[in-house]
Amino acid sequence: MPQKTKDAAKDIIYRKIRTEIITGRKKPGERLSIDLLKKEFGTSVTPVRDALQMLGQEELVTIKPRSGYYVTLITLKELNDMLDLRCILELASAALAAERVTEEQISRLETVHAGYTDDGDESNARYTEENKKFHYLVAQASGNHELALQIAHIHDRLARFVVMSTTGKKIAQTHSILIGRLKAHDAAGAQKAMKKEIDDGRKLIMDRIMQEEANYWHLGATGSSDH
Repeated sequence: MPQKTKDAAKDIIYRKIRTEIITGRKKPGERLSIDLLKKEFGTSVTPVRDALQMLGQEELVTIKPRSGYYVTLITLKELNDMLDLRCILELASAALAAERVTEEQISRLETVHAGYTDDGDESNARYTEENKKFHYLVAQASGNHELALQIAHIHDRLARFVVMSTTGKKIAQTHSILIGRLKAHDAAGAQKAMKKEIDDGRKLIMDRIMQEEANYWHLGATGSSDH
């Protein structure tokens, strides 16, 4: 298979499995069989393994030597720690961005969202990806590249949960409030808008997990999950 074809296959497999993980069609702890995926996508082993490696870098997939690939399990403690870390990073990002953002960066933020289509899995995955891109661009506007990378990574790790709280009907409206504060170079206002988005999202995530997803998470555990 030519390299371009392999790369295209890898990207298709990556996007499909990622969507299935973050929308809950593939559950935490579920084994991802290379043989079955190879047959499903009609490819060789290489693009399947490469796609799973990419998902491993995002910590959505856990790679266990001599065992295989699994959808990553997470404890409630780990989830709360990640949400706390996200809040710390994003409040710092918002304040710095308000001081340093340029008109060009504002324009990019205003064009991130492609608008609401429906509540299907593909659309919800898109809203989640747009949300990540928006927050990454805010962090870039802070002028701190390492901060932007850390925020992008935490969004990858939280994608399965953010999809529970990021609705296509409200996300652009929510972000427009933050954009307004950034335009005004209002650091305190930007932090307030960011914190409201994060706090509202956290409540929706926790409510959803407790009501609908409890069977799939190690909610009673307080230590590290078995990665």
